[in-house]
Amino acid sequence: MTRIRTIPVHAIVKQVYPRPVREGDELAMAIGRAIDGTLSRIGHEARLGRRLSGATARLYATELLDTALEESAIDLSPLERERTLLQIDRVVESFRRSEIFGLDRPRTRVILIDNSVGVYAQPDYWDGRSRIIEMKSYLAIPPPPDIALQLRLFQLAFPQFECTLFCLNRHSVPVDTARLCVPPPTAEESSETLRLAYSIAAEHGEPKVLEYMQGPFVPYSLAGGPAPEPMSAPEDPVRGP
Repeated sequence: MTRIRTIPVHAIVKQVYPRPVREGDELAMAIGRAIDGTLSRIGHEARLGRRLSGATARLYATELLDTALEESAIDLSPLERERTLLQIDRVVESFRRSEIFGLDRPRTRVILIDNSVGVYAQPDYWDGRSRIIEMKSYLAIPPPPDIALQLRLFQLAFPQFECTLFCLNRHSVPVDTARLCVPPPTAEESSETLRLAYSIAAEHGEPKVLEYMQGPFVPYSLAGGPAPEPMSAPEDPVRGP
């Protein structure tokens, strides 16, 4: 049995760019969680051929928001809560009108480095053919360092796909939509990112047995080489960038 260390992309980003919680951050994170959950739900229903009404989407957003606020011990006044829900309503309507509405979320891929480390990577959306999309509910263009690292890891997991950063800026009225086609990482950037992911996973990753894991796996070697094709089961790694 081959034992490896595994870690998700978001945990790597958090280790490299830890964020001290400042005043207002917990509320922003609660709102973000409510938005992400609501968009995920209406997108799922759309893929099943069902369209949630605005009232139903509002009920779902309200439940998610109240849960997130309670977990973070945040007490909003009735007026502040209604303003927040209106903000979420605007994001939902912009999402419905966007080109990513109804797209699937890709299956999680594992960046397999030297058969020793596995990094779980799952962007928000893909078209199943040529493009992956990561969505933010705030303006993140140009990408700050933490999001740039997240996108590079997604690009390593989907090396033959174009990567798009899609932003629905909930802080603007009406909600602004912005998109950025992210250039593929250079060989140097890929190598640096793989080494960074390897070192963090080796220290903080969860041990697992490779033969029991599900793919697809995208194998790399720290020795360098061409970008590999994903595979469905563990094999000897193709030499990566």
